[in-house]
Amino acid sequence: MNAKTDAFRLIDPELLPVRYQAVRDHSVSLASPLSDEDCGAQSMPDASPIKWHLAHTTWFFETFILERFESDFRPFHPAFRMLFNSYYNDVGDRHARPQRGLLTRPSLNEVRAYRRDVDARMRRLLARDDGAHLLSGRDSRLMTLLELGLQHEQQHQELMMTDVLYLFSCNPLKPAYDDSPPHKAIPLPLQWQAFDAGVVHIGAQDGFCFDNELPRHRQYVEAYGLASRLVTNAEYLAFIEDGGYRTAALWLSEGWDWVCREGLQHPLYWQLRQDAESHQAWQGFGLNGLQRLDPHAAATQLSYFEADAYARWAGARLPTEAEWEHAATQALQSDESVLTQLFGVCWQWTSSSYSPYPGFQVAAGALGEYNGKFMANQYVLRGSSCVTPPGHSRISYRNFFPTSARWQFTGIRLARDGNAL
Repeated sequence: MNAKTDAFRLIDPELLPVRYQAVRDHSVSLASPLSDEDCGAQSMPDASPIKWHLAHTTWFFETFILERFESDFRPFHPAFRMLFNSYYNDVGDRHARPQRGLLTRPSLNEVRAYRRDVDARMRRLLARDDGAHLLSGRDSRLMTLLELGLQHEQQHQELMMTDVLYLFSCNPLKPAYDDSPPHKAIPLPLQWQAFDAGVVHIGAQDGFCFDNELPRHRQYVEAYGLASRLVTNAEYLAFIEDGGYRTAALWLSEGWDWVCREGLQHPLYWQLRQDAESHQAWQGFGLNGLQRLDPHAAATQLSYFEADAYARWAGARLPTEAEWEHAATQALQSDESVLTQLFGVCWQWTSSSYSPYPGFQVAAGALGEYNGKFMANQYVLRGSSCVTPPGHSRISYRNFFPTSARWQFTGIRLARDGNAL
């Protein structure tokens, strides 16, 4: 790794072997409610089959750790190095992303065997004296790569849920991933919290972080206000009923072209259906299947274009990522903050383009491709979602997606200029 940038920071090495198995087991647990057919289907080019996620996260450990540190390394299957490479050009050839659903072979059972084999080899590596020695140093390569691999798998655990949700939404039967009743949201009042202008510090400090969260740096923000909670379904429905999807003035030019081209009239998983009394009622599709729309729940699966248009309609704007991080930091340090739903509900769009922080340097080798090469034509989201694995979120985390992406759990927190509060 590039020590100069201190990329992919580390945690206590003694915890890593235990965490390794816990994270790996969680991926298998997430896939357990699914059939073999569920795990092999690809619903669109931006989504991947569950089988591919299970294999690719295993490929990461085999390619970046075992291939480097295992003394008698032999690949589980030579073809897997190409089949399950995502975007690492430095590693070699890749199977085309839109064609991952065509990989009927290897079977799901063989992918499971691949996971078991790599896990056993990883346990042997970590149990060896030289493995323990490599983990003992704070700057050790093995420790760095192991923690990065675990964080990488947690990212894919979230993608597994969003990808299977989109897959199930394409099925006329509208199957549920989870048959339990959905959680009913509690109504929360909308308040505004004001923040003074000044120089703030942005970026990761302690513990693990990805390279795009570094270096920590100073940034000036003008006075601003942040909404205490996320925009709800009821509030977004008011935008729809007021002609939000029919009013060009509310949309960015590319966003309006997108709305017209796709014929959009509502969020991705909303449907207007007749209820038991033959009344028209909005329903939303989620991991619990098709349910009556909860008016108090946060509106999710919204694109940047939709978030920006709603904010304009509401007489507000989206926060910058510096404003969001500054406000979240203040909220977690204060007993008087009114800010809620910062984490664990849905990722929150910011108005900040995904670009490098001042002084950012790409790490050497294939892992330098992890984040830096995607810093174009994307916007930053902050917080975390209801399907983000526990322990994976943090204030400095920079998620990012293109402006039209809306199959993720993404929503809206409004901001205003200080003089508009």
